[in-house]
Amino acid sequence: MIIPLILGLLFLVDWYVYNGISVLLRNSTETAKNILKYVYWGITAITFVTILVYNFGNPDWFKGSSRSLIFTGIFINYFSKLFGVLFLLVDDIVRLGKWVASQFSNPEPTGGGNKITRSDFLVKTAVVAGSVPFLAMSWGIISGAHDYRIRRKTVYLSNLPKAFDDIKIGQLSDIHSGSFFNKTAVQGGIDLFMKEKPDLAFFTGDLVNNETKEVEDYINIFNKVKAPLGVYSTTGNHDYGDYKNWSSQKAKVQNFENLKEAHRLMGYDLLMNENRIIEESGEKLAILGVENWGAGRFAKYGKLDEAYKGSEEAATKLLLSHDPSHWDAQVKPNHPDIDLMFAGHTHGFQFGVELGDFQWSPSQYAYKQWAGLYSENDQHLYVNRGFGYIGYPGRVGMPPEITIITLKRKA
Repeated sequence: MIIPLILGLLFLVDWYVYNGISVLLRNSTETAKNILKYVYWGITAITFVTILVYNFGNPDWFKGSSRSLIFTGIFINYFSKLFGVLFLLVDDIVRLGKWVASQFSNPEPTGGGNKITRSDFLVKTAVVAGSVPFLAMSWGIISGAHDYRIRRKTVYLSNLPKAFDDIKIGQLSDIHSGSFFNKTAVQGGIDLFMKEKPDLAFFTGDLVNNETKEVEDYINIFNKVKAPLGVYSTTGNHDYGDYKNWSSQKAKVQNFENLKEAHRLMGYDLLMNENRIIEESGEKLAILGVENWGAGRFAKYGKLDEAYKGSEEAATKLLLSHDPSHWDAQVKPNHPDIDLMFAGHTHGFQFGVELGDFQWSPSQYAYKQWAGLYSENDQHLYVNRGFGYIGYPGRVGMPPEITIITLKRKA
C-alpha cells in the first residue's frame, strides 16, 4: 500500500510543477511545448518504473554505487521540485485572494468569469528556487565527492616526550568503500595523503557500509597507506554489518572476520580494545584503539578500560575511537590522562558552510563535537569530516578530509 501512495504523491508534485512551468512556454511554439512535455513526463515514467522494479521486481539489478546514484538522482529531482512547489503555492494563494476580491468588487456574473492568470515572476522564481538545490547537489556529486582537502592542526601537549616532539600524524576516517564510484579519484586521495609523509597513520573506522566485500576492489589502493611508526586502525558502527539482513548469524560473524582480514591485508594494525606502545630513546607513546562505542542508539562494542590496560606508564596516550560522543561520555570522566582522541563518524553531514572561523552544519544539532579540534582541560579531540560518503554520494560545502596533526611539546 505504501508504494502506490508514494507514487501518487510524486505524481501530484510532478503534475503541479508541470502546470506551473508550462506557463513560461505559453507563447512558445508547439514544438517547444511538446519537447517539455515528453522530456518532463518521460523522466517521471522512468522514475516510476525504477521504483516499481526495485520494490516488486528484482532489487539485485540495483547494486552498490549504481543503486546509490539512481536513487540519489530521484531524491534530488523531487527535493528540488518541492522548493518550486513553495513558490507556486504562494502564486496560487495570491491568485485565490485576487479572485475572492474580484467577487466582492464585481458580484455580477460575467460571461467567462474572472480568470486570474499566474504571475510570471513567481513562476520564474519557482524555477530558480528548484534549480538551486538541483545544481548544488549535482555539483556535490560531480565535484564535491572527491574534492579531498588537507586540514592541518598543531596540538600542544605538556607531557609529550622529547623523542616525539614534532611528530606528524595522518588521519583518515569513514572510507565507506561501498559508496565509491570513481576509483581513480580515490587513488588520488591516497596519493595526496602519502605526499604528506606522516610518521604515524590512523584510520578511525567505517571501512564499509554493510559488508566486507565492498572493500575488495580497493584493498590495493588503501594498502598504499604507510608510515614509519605504523598504521593503526579501529572499527566504526557500519563495519559490523548491523544494518543488513543476514541469512544467518553465522554469515554476519564471518563477514566481520573478513573485515578484520581486510585490515590485515591493507597492512593496518587493527586495535580491538587494546593498545600498542611505541618507544623511542627510552620514552613511550601509547596508541589505544577501541571498537565502536557511541552514545544513544549506536552500538557499544568498545571497552575503553581494556584498551587502557598496560598503557599507564606511557607519558602520552592517543586514542582511536570512531564516535566523538565517546569523548564526553567515557574518555574525559574516566581517563583524564588520555591526551588526544581521534574520531570521525559525523561526516560533517556531508553538507555545511565553513568560512574562516564560522562553521555550520546540520550535524551540530546531533553532535556537540562534529568537526575539527576540541580542547578541554589539557585533553583534546579531533573529529575528521570523513574520506568517503554514504547515502548521498557527494558533498556540498563539506569536502572529504585528510587530517594532518603535528604534536608539539607545550612550553
